[in-house]
Amino acid sequence: MNVVLATLNAKYIHSSLALRYLKAYVERDFPNTCIREYTIKEPATKIVADLYAKKPDVIGFSVYIWNVEQTLPILTMLKKVLPKTIIVLGGPEVSYDTKYWMKRCPDIDVIVRGEGESTFHELLCAFSRRDSMANIRGIAYREGEHIHLTPARVQQPLAEIPSPYQDLTDIQSLKHRIVYYETSRGCPFSCQFCLSSIESGVRYFPMERVKTDLKRLIDEGIRIIKFVDRTFNLHRKYALELFSFLIEHRGNTVFQFEITGDILHKDIVEFLRENAPEGLFRFEIGVQSTNDLTNQLVKRRQNFARLRDTILAIKDCGNIVQHLDLIAGLPEEDYESFKMTFNDVFAFEPDELQLGFLKMLRGTGMRARAAEFGYVYMDHAPYEIFSNRVLSYDDVLRMKQVEDVLEKYWNEGKVRHTVRYLTRHVFASPFDFFQAFGDYWQKRGWDTIGHQLDDLYTRLDEFLETTCEPAQRQAANAYMIYDFLLQHRVRPHKVWWQKTVRRADRARLIGEIGTQTQVFGDALNHLSLNPSALEKHSVIELLPWHIYPDAPHLGPTPQPALLVVYYPPGLQKGQSPIAQIYPWAQDTQDFVS
Repeated sequence: MNVVLATLNAKYIHSSLALRYLKAYVERDFPNTCIREYTIKEPATKIVADLYAKKPDVIGFSVYIWNVEQTLPILTMLKKVLPKTIIVLGGPEVSYDTKYWMKRCPDIDVIVRGEGESTFHELLCAFSRRDSMANIRGIAYREGEHIHLTPARVQQPLAEIPSPYQDLTDIQSLKHRIVYYETSRGCPFSCQFCLSSIESGVRYFPMERVKTDLKRLIDEGIRIIKFVDRTFNLHRKYALELFSFLIEHRGNTVFQFEITGDILHKDIVEFLRENAPEGLFRFEIGVQSTNDLTNQLVKRRQNFARLRDTILAIKDCGNIVQHLDLIAGLPEEDYESFKMTFNDVFAFEPDELQLGFLKMLRGTGMRARAAEFGYVYMDHAPYEIFSNRVLSYDDVLRMKQVEDVLEKYWNEGKVRHTVRYLTRHVFASPFDFFQAFGDYWQKRGWDTIGHQLDDLYTRLDEFLETTCEPAQRQAANAYMIYDFLLQHRVRPHKVWWQKTVRRADRARLIGEIGTQTQVFGDALNHLSLNPSALEKHSVIELLPWHIYPDAPHLGPTPQPALLVVYYPPGLQKGQSPIAQIYPWAQDTQDFVS
């Protein structure tokens, strides 16, 4: 029997863990099973043509909120060109409200509800023998005009499920994509907006199996492994053993984890501080809200004081990238309350802060209680909210403005020092800055067009001209020049500001840099640079204010400063040039020792 497992990923860089589990589970009995991965951007007709060429007897689609609406039209076309092919759907999006999906799309023959490995295998056995599906647990199927739902399947011991990463050819095809991996299934918490809360208990794969899988992926050169465990650090000993293993065998791989911050043990943080190489680990920590009533209503247990201590301890380590999550639109969190939540969390100045909006996922307690809180939301996936009884659609749209500029001006990291200055020393709060700038950004129509690197700075400068005192704008310009120059690996020949150092002065300054080592200390002196190298690989700029990028708690001072940025030949992606700022005596046009 010819079996095709398919899905539409959100981006090419993503890969499907679910399909690889299914293939590993069934291929012993059904060796003619293959995986076909597409993206939601690909034309449906192209996907249909590719699947048609496989002449499958059975097609299984893995379906999620990000691809369900793109998948359904494909099913209709497939049934027209492959009327005898059996179409099976599975995944979290169709595991709930299953009859709705069967009625909405008559081209679906079977839906697998919940975990799919053993269920899909039983289905293939039934198809190959032309047996009834009535005794297969965990499915919905058609019988004439009737839709039947069989009883739920008992959860299978995870040790019985084969590794999804045994095929070396497949692994090698994933070198430049994100590989998803899980060491456990289930979640101990009951957050009402999350599907993971529905499954009770947490089950673990055997440790030796996990280590073998991870070592294989690392040895084959996988660049990014993202763990999808809902709470990777739930069991201290298990997490500590895996962290230690990954540090020892890391290769060139980066590892991402979902961490519950307020239960992360201090000894794990200390172990990582002392042993984890910089950039090896990325932690995603869901804060969601700091409103106690909101957390209570969504059954989210969170000790914010302990969470704060953990986030700050990880930040102090300096070797772990932190990504914090917020959800706008949770029950009883109005605009002003969310502003407080945002400011509470932005105060940590994480490497990334993601502002998401509540989605009424099928099967969740939040969706079941939507009327109670007056929610209005999208009829189709992704079911994002428009409003609720304390949050108007106008409020939501304003928060969308914040999300837009937050992504561009904080998460991308290209204007980081400037934003720190503005949020700490100019605007009343971080939220006030992002909201005011987001509103201006939209009014100027920039939300509908793309942007180049220069645009980030010229547009911010235009906004500050209408918002700030002249002195504040001058200081912000100094930070923006500094940020801009750090984004390059070679000396930029084109800049967005009017240069202040003339060519003749530049030559004189380069000569003085080489002679006044007492001013420049070890920053440039240890490089033993000659004037020719400095001329070719450096930028020298006179700043109107002296800024302190590495000490953001210090405000800029109203005295000129000389910025020297040197670009060592051969800088690699992720590496930064050497930048130093020195006091400058404007009256004598000389360095200040």
